[in-house]
Amino acid sequence: MECNRAWQGFLLSAAVTLSACTSTQSGDTTPPPPATELSSAYTLKSGGQVPLYQQGVSVEHAELHFAFDFDKQQLFGNTILTLDAIKPAKAVSVDLDSVFTIEGVWLNGEAIKPEQFSNRQGELVITPASEVIFPVSVQVKYHGHPRTPPNAPWDGGVMWDKTPDGSPWLATAVQGEGCDIFWPCIDQPLGEPKTADIYITVPNNLVAASNGVLVETTRTINESTYHWQTRSAHNTYGIALNIAPYEKIEDAYQSIYGNSYPIVYYHLPGNTEQAQALFNEIPAMLTFFERMIGPYPFADEKVGVVQTPHLGMEHQTINAYGNEYKKDEFGFDWLLQHEFSHEYFGNQVTNDNWDHMWIHEGLGSYMQPLFAQYLHGDIAYKAYLNNQRKGLINTHPIVSKKPMEVEQVYEKGVGPALDIYYKGSWIMHSLRYLIGDQAFFDAVTTLLYGTATPQPGEFTTVYRNTEDFIKLVNQLTGQDFSWFFDVYLYQPRLPELHQQRSSDKLTLSWLVPDNLPFPMPVEVSVNGKITTLQLPDENTLEITAQDVVIVDPNSKLLRFEARYDATAN
Repeated sequence: MECNRAWQGFLLSAAVTLSACTSTQSGDTTPPPPATELSSAYTLKSGGQVPLYQQGVSVEHAELHFAFDFDKQQLFGNTILTLDAIKPAKAVSVDLDSVFTIEGVWLNGEAIKPEQFSNRQGELVITPASEVIFPVSVQVKYHGHPRTPPNAPWDGGVMWDKTPDGSPWLATAVQGEGCDIFWPCIDQPLGEPKTADIYITVPNNLVAASNGVLVETTRTINESTYHWQTRSAHNTYGIALNIAPYEKIEDAYQSIYGNSYPIVYYHLPGNTEQAQALFNEIPAMLTFFERMIGPYPFADEKVGVVQTPHLGMEHQTINAYGNEYKKDEFGFDWLLQHEFSHEYFGNQVTNDNWDHMWIHEGLGSYMQPLFAQYLHGDIAYKAYLNNQRKGLINTHPIVSKKPMEVEQVYEKGVGPALDIYYKGSWIMHSLRYLIGDQAFFDAVTTLLYGTATPQPGEFTTVYRNTEDFIKLVNQLTGQDFSWFFDVYLYQPRLPELHQQRSSDKLTLSWLVPDNLPFPMPVEVSVNGKITTLQLPDENTLEITAQDVVIVDPNSKLLRFEARYDATAN
């Protein structure tokens, strides 16, 4: 959230509104509902167990049409999904918030009778008279007032805001609650539409920015329709609507791989100098990511950023930005950089179960100390890591080994919460020390592209999970590092390095939860000379009482340390 929800210094909010369903009628002239719309518990979760009629179903294409009544805060939608599966089924289902009134449903262009579909709790189940043969076209026409997020982007929904001059300013952010908040979809990681056409109709004084490439803008006397088209699979919660009287800054980026692609920033009128300064940060970020990880994944579409009334979110090729142009002590806008990292970790590679969200957030968060190092050197790298280290919780495993809903992962006390960011980053830092830069970056790059030497146009988006990454690490190193991941990912507590010093020797040993094997080597500095002990076999170092001894002098190890963890534990 993805930023997904990588807000530095912020805590995640897991508040959701669970109650019965409601709907609005197109002729209703009453004011729009309050912020707490009556979305069902089914709608307010994303991921988890896959419903029966969605199992094994893929979304080959999504055609999404949107129009609005900004005064009444009404959304009018018309969606056509092309679904495919190996076997026929008795029924087909998609997810759509039950706050909407469904005006009609069609299968392969044939109208479905009202008694043959039901959307009581947010799963729209369509049961035609005959068996469903795939591929099948599912069309849903609907309208209503979508959920207003109580605290966007931590709580998902559609924001009906105003710009400083009073113009409409609409933005969607639905990572926690899912795509079904405003369009019919399969609200699972594997529900990504392989391609999409998005049509957004707005008054002529407004601009609609969305995913992919702007194919055309058609205008009438009063309205404009923006046709956006995606050319690759797009993350379900990454499909986004952004509407305001935007101005834009655009340019072409010349990639280190020899190709070029557009960069565009949609921003509100005014603050032109700040908008340009933010835009000017993007080329350096692109060069960093291409050098460190690989080619920008969506070069045949765009690098897109759009100003939003909420803090931010990694909406694929149109990242939401609302950080008010604040650079941090490391000289860059952390929000912009983090959201862009998700074009790689989250959009190019998507976890196949939200239980593996650390692949999005941990790897994305590790890009920030790496970027600080890229810009300013080792001191900045270590300072950034130190800031991340302060916030670890260590109460729930990063990976639970079961299907998870998004909010179960992000909610403190229920799941790992912010640990998927900062603990995930530190796990990557320690892994890099353990296996070396070549194997580490080859593993990360191969996870994303399927090869350690990707080239533009020669890869597609992929699904991956934790076991995929572990297998890559083991293959590339020729060793079995499962013990490393068992300790750091599959149980919550940190290993502790026990130090026993006498007048003539230092003895080290790992105290590991559940006595798990943990042969992590440890560097020791004695009067500035560094020796590496291969624990548990090499665990003793000869010293004198006068020696200055520092264990792990370069802070390479993620371990229990009282200065960070005593109060938390």
